[in-house]
Amino acid sequence: MIFVTLGTQDKTFKRLLIKIDELIDKGIIQGEVIVQAGKTSYQSNHMMLFTFCSQEQLNQYVEECDYMITHAGVGSIINGINHQKKVIAVARRAKYGEHENDHQVEITTKFAGFGYILGCIEVDELEEKISELKDFQTKPYESNNENFCNLIGKLIEGN
Repeated sequence: MIFVTLGTQDKTFKRLLIKIDELIDKGIIQGEVIVQAGKTSYQSNHMMLFTFCSQEQLNQYVEECDYMITHAGVGSIINGINHQKKVIAVARRAKYGEHENDHQVEITTKFAGFGYILGCIEVDELEEKISELKDFQTKPYESNNENFCNLIGKLIEGN
């Protein structure tokens, strides 16, 4: 099963679902595809779509999937990584009205650069990234929260 999550954004990400439908038609994506579509309204004969679910249900889909395709939301990406899943993140783009700015491009670039995910800046890269999945190795996420908290503590103590 492939799990697709578009998060809880208030803007649509129909471009990604259209591309996934195309790749299903081409036989590139095979098997059951379950989509948490959020605010994206879309009809498909190939995918099971729903808007939102509980965190527990979301985690169950992540746990059961073979791999994830997600928007480039940090929470969605880290959830997949923490479940040791292969994650393909696709950036929402401001130029298509999918977000206010292109911070998801930066998120995708950084996480892919560290080797945590396969990243797509444009949906047209998705087919290539799916072909890379078989050789892609997941690696555990290394949080920088402790260092960040220590730095903030030092700044507070210094003031």
